[in-house]
Amino acid sequence: MKNLIKTSFLFIVMTFAISCACMKDNNTVSGKVESIENGKDGYTAKINTAKNELYFATISIVNVGGPENFKRFKEGDEVSVKGEIWKSENENHIKVARIISVK
Repeated sequence: MKNLIKTSFLFIVMTFAISCACMKDNNTVSGKVESIENGKDGYTAKINTAKNELYFATISIVNVGGPENFKRFKEGDEVSVKGEIWKSENENHIKVARIISVK
C-alpha cells in the first residue's frame, strides 16, 4: 500500500513537471507591429501573428522590469514578446513581461 502511494505521488509530480515544461512557450507572441497607441507609462502595440491573429500587447516600463528592459516598437517591426495572455470577448491581449526580440 505504501509503495502504491509513493508511486502515485511520484507519477503526479512527474506529470506536473512535464506539463510545466511544455507550457513555457505558450505565453509568447511573435509577429508584425501594425499600430501603436501611446499610454501613461508605456504603449499598446497591435501585433499580427503569422497565423493572422491580432494581439494587443501592453508594454510598460514597470511590467518589463525597468527602463533598461523597455524598448519602443515602431510600425512594421517584427517582434517577439512574452507575458500573460488573456482574451476579452473577441480580442487577444498580452501583458508583456519580457521583450524577446525586435527587428
